[in-house]
Amino acid sequence: MTRVVLLALAAAALAFTQEFAELKFERLAQGYRFTEGPAWSKEGYLIFSDTPSDRLLKWVPGTPITVYREDAHGPAGNAFDAQGRLHTCETRTRRVTRTDKNGKIEVLADKWEGKRLNAPSGIVISKAGHIYFTDPAFGEQSDHRELDFHGVYHIPPKGPMTLVAKAAGRPRGIALSQNGKLLYVSNVDDHNIRVYDLDHNGEASNERVLVAKIAGAPAGIAVDDKGNLWVAAKGLSVYNPEGKRIHFVDMSDVMSGCAFGDFDQKTLFIAARALVFRARPDPQ
Repeated sequence: MTRVVLLALAAAALAFTQEFAELKFERLAQGYRFTEGPAWSKEGYLIFSDTPSDRLLKWVPGTPITVYREDAHGPAGNAFDAQGRLHTCETRTRRVTRTDKNGKIEVLADKWEGKRLNAPSGIVISKAGHIYFTDPAFGEQSDHRELDFHGVYHIPPKGPMTLVAKAAGRPRGIALSQNGKLLYVSNVDDHNIRVYDLDHNGEASNERVLVAKIAGAPAGIAVDDKGNLWVAAKGLSVYNPEGKRIHFVDMSDVMSGCAFGDFDQKTLFIAARALVFRARPDPQ
């Protein structure tokens, strides 16, 4: 029995190794100031931010990259909901907005208890329409902040925004498990990833550290169809659902965001300062 278990574990480890070894990296874009917030639309295109340039960029496979929006107010994280509407964290205006398919922009959050948010950064949306975002203070926002904490927030489909957590360090990336029952949040100061349980109302509880002592500043998080967490930091690390690192890709560029997309949701899009990459299983 023990031998069978060991053989099964060895086979699983080999499958993981082969899967990751077959990843093919391709540079999609370069020459930007600081990219982040890649988000894939079900209509077949990628949106990403060039934060210092105040621009949102759009990439359709097989075509050159175009400007989706100028004067985007220091855009950071992006996410699409089930209706195909784009949600963006704006660091300069300290708000979270939603853009419908006609281009109309709606402000979803800009204050907490009457005080302006810090600088919304990462955002994720559940299939049921629950919105979660991180609100750290970076750069000039740190000098003019009104809140005395870094926050993680929840905007339900109906009802007021709620506070998930007050963080001593700065929360950045945010992601959901495939079944929508777990919320993951990275923290660039604590160098960890925390996880929360989510109930049927989308409310979070049972905060705990899933991954500790991450090298570099963990930013974006993407969850694959096996439940593994792909974390953009100093290199690209992959952790299984239990928090054990199972793969690492050493990259020269510090990464700021990642997201799965493409027709089968198996392509990983990576924002890395001036560059944007995609990693795709090699068919050979």
